[in-house]
Amino acid sequence: MAAAGEGDRLSDLPEPIQLHILSMLPNCKQVVQTSVLSSQWRSHWKSVPASLNFDSTDDEDLPGFVCTVNREIHYWRSCYKIKSFSVCPPTYDGSILDSDVYFWLYFATYIAKIEDFALRFCVRGFPEAVYDFPEFAYTNTVLRNLVLQNCELKPFGNVKWSNLVSLSIGDAEIKEDVMEKILSGCPNLECLELDKVLGIRHLKISSVKLRKLIVTIYERLKYDNEHYDEFYSIEIDAPYIRHLELWGSCCNEMHFQLRNVTSLVTAVLSLTVDFSGVEDSSEKECRYLQELLRHVAHVKNLELGPWCIKCLSILELKGWPVPPSSWKYLKLNAALEQLDSLGISSFLLSSSGLETWVIDCCDGKSRKLLSKYTNQDERQRRFEIYSCKCSLPHLKTIKFINFYGEQSEYMFVIPLLKCLRKNSTAIKNFDIACKFRGN
Repeated sequence: MAAAGEGDRLSDLPEPIQLHILSMLPNCKQVVQTSVLSSQWRSHWKSVPASLNFDSTDDEDLPGFVCTVNREIHYWRSCYKIKSFSVCPPTYDGSILDSDVYFWLYFATYIAKIEDFALRFCVRGFPEAVYDFPEFAYTNTVLRNLVLQNCELKPFGNVKWSNLVSLSIGDAEIKEDVMEKILSGCPNLECLELDKVLGIRHLKISSVKLRKLIVTIYERLKYDNEHYDEFYSIEIDAPYIRHLELWGSCCNEMHFQLRNVTSLVTAVLSLTVDFSGVEDSSEKECRYLQELLRHVAHVKNLELGPWCIKCLSILELKGWPVPPSSWKYLKLNAALEQLDSLGISSFLLSSSGLETWVIDCCDGKSRKLLSKYTNQDERQRRFEIYSCKCSLPHLKTIKFINFYGEQSEYMFVIPLLKCLRKNSTAIKNFDIACKFRGN
């Protein structure tokens, strides 16, 4: 606090510093409220980049939500710089929303020249109607980050998003030629996310700048308006991608196929694959995992989901060795049932260059895959005689996180931990985070 007669120290600061201080406040409304502190600050809020976020609540009515957004836009249009604008209506209703959404897009594109824009309709799955993205919005030289959910993309002309670096599309059907047109119109795109997007069978990415790809699919997705009920695989051909994440629930007719991902550095395979109903389903699931692992054997960072660990245990029982790899960082998200240690140990045998290993004990519903290969007595015997023989001379960090449950459920982990301490001579950090119930 300033002494009497010394004036206001904050007001004496140079204006750029004052604006920087204001920009550190949690939200733009608090920035405006600071105008009461000093007459000198009364118009400062207009110079602080604002972020406008309008997310609907579950019980919010659509007309009320639209009125709120339009009122706030009218108020904030006096701001010199609006950096981001995110709007998530509770649903889509063309009779109410079309003209308003058109206005929001026009405001973002031509009036505020916003860099980050998100338009997400909060509905589950595919709605009966989707918003037809307007033609004028396919030309924008300021936009850098764009998120669209439940929007129909079908540009008649060329797409010109010359400065876009991140694009996320969710819950939509896009034809391959449209996807090609979008990618060709984003020469500086670095990150692409496709979340439950139908219609793409072959995803070819030839851009050198696009380095991160995230794709999520789920079986039996239906696009109700067109009675879309066709299953297919998504073939990914992306020789320059360095970060790849594959998420979702796959079935025999709807899954990923990797073709050319030679530049990959980081891969996340968080999949649940179910070929039930197909002859030799478990065999096909294991072969499918083998094929995926073959394409990511050269990456430096790898993350696998619970289904992968189950299949690795089956492959270990069948005598299949995991091919040598270049992994430096390995994260395994496992339910950590007793026989998971078989798959984990066999995986470590091929990871001699590993430096960091993380086990995240997650909830997972086992489909009893191992029961198709051995009975309970045989599985118990295989576990008792199994010993971890991996040598990890470069392993420096081990983390076991999110252990929760009865202590007896994880007793089988102790031999694995002892093995790691014995065969990993370079360990510097060994962290275990657990919370057990009972004794």
